[in-house]
Amino acid sequence: MAELATIARPYAEALFKATSKDLNGAAVWVDALSAVAQNAQLQQFADSPKASTDQVFDLIAGVARVDLPDAAKNFLRTVIENGRLSALPEMAAQFRALKNAQSGSSDAVVHSAFPIDAAALAELAVTLEKQFKRKLNLSVVLQPELIGGVRVVVGDEVLDTSVKARLEQMKVALTA
Repeated sequence: MAELATIARPYAEALFKATSKDLNGAAVWVDALSAVAQNAQLQQFADSPKASTDQVFDLIAGVARVDLPDAAKNFLRTVIENGRLSALPEMAAQFRALKNAQSGSSDAVVHSAFPIDAAALAELAVTLEKQFKRKLNLSVVLQPELIGGVRVVVGDEVLDTSVKARLEQMKVALTA
């Protein structure tokens, strides 16, 4: 959706400039607001002509699982008043991209068949940072269908060491 990205860009850039002193703190509440804004029922409520901007704001602020500082409240009010709530997840993604570009890091999603404890995740992070040659912000997604191992996605790069991928490789080799 290029249109959504075009709408979100100025908001993300303005937020990045406004929160430049505490980008990590802002990232927390931007992600929380993004998660809330993705709810289809909330979108439907916000799009209703019967719902006022104050009602939508109060609902989102009440549902968000973080304490919203004044900057977050002002940002959320601006987004709601301009009717851009549906673009909030894209704003968050672009904000993260700007934050990562400044810090020289990347977001990485680790798909695992089983939960990974903190020590193993830290060890995995060190190995992956050497592999991808940059600092990574890891998040873990459980995917039991992988059977074992991990599948790591960093931007458009994928490192798949899962049992499922190895079985697929064996299947291709045996049927060729």
